[in-house]
Amino acid sequence: MRQVWTLTVAQAFAACGTITLVAFGGIVGARLAPTPALATLPWSLSIVGMAAASLPAALLMQRVGRRPVFIGSALLGALGALACAAAIAHDSYLALCLTGLVFGANSAVVQQYRFAAVESAPPGGAARAVATVMLGTLVAAVVAPALGERVRHLGGWPEYTGSFVVLAALLLCAALALSQVATPPPAPAARRTEGRAVRELLRVADYRLALLGALSSYAVMSFIMTATPISMHVHDGFDGHATAGVITAHLLGMYLPSLVSPWLTGRLGVRGMMLAGLAANFACVGIVAAVGQGFAHYFVALVLLGVGWNLLFVGATAVLAGAHAPEERFRAQGFNDLVVFGCQAVASLLAGFALESIGWTALNLATLPLLLVTTWMVLRRGEVTPAR
Repeated sequence: MRQVWTLTVAQAFAACGTITLVAFGGIVGARLAPTPALATLPWSLSIVGMAAASLPAALLMQRVGRRPVFIGSALLGALGALACAAAIAHDSYLALCLTGLVFGANSAVVQQYRFAAVESAPPGGAARAVATVMLGTLVAAVVAPALGERVRHLGGWPEYTGSFVVLAALLLCAALALSQVATPPPAPAARRTEGRAVRELLRVADYRLALLGALSSYAVMSFIMTATPISMHVHDGFDGHATAGVITAHLLGMYLPSLVSPWLTGRLGVRGMMLAGLAANFACVGIVAAVGQGFAHYFVALVLLGVGWNLLFVGATAVLAGAHAPEERFRAQGFNDLVVFGCQAVASLLAGFALESIGWTALNLATLPLLLVTTWMVLRRGEVTPAR
């Protein structure tokens, strides 16, 4: 498990990039955007960048190995953080959007830390390895918003410029941690074309289930979460501390369950994990988010949303680990992330427009069809036993 813990430390630093953008990107975007509907565009473009880079990053890892790509991506993320700070300092909305793409490309690689962890896990340990690496993001969820809020006026620069300057230093620490990761050498060229094509993988029921589960977890979470800072801060008048507090609680809801995810997998099974995640999402949408827009409503809704994401995503990743052969892993993993983050990008991009046009309550209820389809698929498949 040493390899898994090394990746967890790297994740703790690297995940600060996404979390800083989540916590402050919408607020900065609302200040710089020409219209409130475009406030979430920089965050949405980061997800576009993540989706676009997912498959190329996986194929590059297949060619040169995981560690060089991991380290290079962290260095690119550090440069992106400095560019984002410069964009904020010079009130450049266009530059802010472009740096979102850079953050997304780095995030695509960070997402694949979990696959490196699964590869070093013992048989049957896929869920435990994924949950352990996600603990790194739990650390980032606690540290990044608090640290970013504390240094937002650093150097007398425009607000939140300092948050991204400090983020660059954190990403350099991620690169240092990744230099200690030992990954298998790249496969010989003759083996890179072995295995089934993507269209054949999509005929595998477990691969489809893993893809839909991960897609649902990310699309629903991103759609609601992206709109939350704008709804709270811009529409309902909550101050930055209250908004950051709700986002922090949401991020804790996303990653704190990783402490017990391996135990839950043993007790509930993968199917039970996914159904529990879906139930938390239904509770967020149907019971809490549609009731009111007070601080407590936002707080409870976003915690439930985070818990639902964690359980559904960990379960889907465990299914994915057993839905392909070893020689197919880069193709299967890269295509999975391409689709998942592509749909997340669409959801995030639509969040700002949906909030402005139909309001907070209808925005939440609009996620129900996807949740219902995913629930039907999980129930239809029954219990799934991953290969690892």
